[in-house]
Amino acid sequence: MIDEKGILFILSGPSGVGKGTVRKSLFEKDTDLRYSISMTTRDPREGEVDGVDYFFKSKEEFETLIENKKLIEYAQYVGNYYGTPKDYVEQQLESGNDVFLEIEVQGALQVKENFPQGVFVFLIPPSLEELKDRIISRGTETEELVRNRLAAAKEEIEMMDYYDYVVVNDQIDRAVDTVQSIVRSEHCKRDRVAKQYKQALERDES
Repeated sequence: MIDEKGILFILSGPSGVGKGTVRKSLFEKDTDLRYSISMTTRDPREGEVDGVDYFFKSKEEFETLIENKKLIEYAQYVGNYYGTPKDYVEQQLESGNDVFLEIEVQGALQVKENFPQGVFVFLIPPSLEELKDRIISRGTETEELVRNRLAAAKEEIEMMDYYDYVVVNDQIDRAVDTVQSIVRSEHCKRDRVAKQYKQALERDES
């Protein structure tokens, strides 16, 4: 019996590219992927459940986890911490479950440092013009903020070299199909399968 461990998949890309939409659509389809639950120090919103929507922690608990290197990545937004718990991800992978993480570029680079065996997927817009239209169509940003976000997006797109795969988000369904193909192909990679076979053979011989 081959003892197959799960794989950590990281979906990232510039702000406004549609990461959340692709992730949501992916999980609406029949998928065995486990979504990595984030940890936060912010208060639960109405209807949110600990261990389902987020792992809710106090600031002190969170900072202890940072000190003990128990987070794959973390960041601070508007006075609250957000991060990805290492133990939860490792437990899921050990159980043979694939874990899916949707995250900003800076967070993905932290994951790359702490978890280099992950599979990194970069979502890009069909063009910068299209990205600009998406940011403007949200209708929540001022002209200056749109300019700033576009400048940041250009910088983030230059970080594409850190990733294993690049997926163009021109149509949601097509992007989701491509991500599913990546998941399937990663399980068929020779080095991954060979390693599992050799471990199984060693167990049989002992």
